[in-house]
Amino acid sequence: MNVLILYGSYRADRTGIRLARYLVDRFAARGDAPTLVDAKEVGLPLLDRMYKEYPAGEAPAAMERLAGQIRDADAFVFVTGEYNWGPQPGLKNLTDHYLEEWFWRPAAVASYSAGRLGGARSNSAWHAILPEMGMPVISSTLVVGPITQTLDAEARPTGGAGESLERQFGRFADDLAWWAEAAKAKRGRIAPPY
Repeated sequence: MNVLILYGSYRADRTGIRLARYLVDRFAARGDAPTLVDAKEVGLPLLDRMYKEYPAGEAPAAMERLAGQIRDADAFVFVTGEYNWGPQPGLKNLTDHYLEEWFWRPAAVASYSAGRLGGARSNSAWHAILPEMGMPVISSTLVVGPITQTLDAEARPTGGAGESLERQFGRFADDLAWWAEAAKAKRGRIAPPY
């Protein structure tokens, strides 16, 4: 499974990157092909023009590269922190630059926070946002908090919270893989309706 792991914090001391790296490592260990897409590294500007609004060949290079990665993916994992009960602006901005590129592939949400709620409110918000953008969202989800008590600086699980994350990951990944395979098989038989 070619899976994009999308992460959106722009903060100087980003602890959520631990969860993104953990997911890359765990998907790779399953034999999948994960790619980390870090919104801060991609560096798209605040949304003015969507990718589709540029004439062919005129989109900024970073936007063009990411469009190709999105089109080539079988599935997506959105790794989100929670800012004032909502999604991170960096990840939302990156996501909103595209639309049709996301269509007909499943998405999953993994959230985190410094507190015990693990970004649950942001996680819930993404479950409403992503289907509007053409992605079915799997029911399995990861809610990680406190992030620094769950994953160490090298993205290794620690303590009881880390053990819990390890137990949850298998079902999360299996659920996403099932939907990715189902969507791919369906697209191979019948073209999407639009």
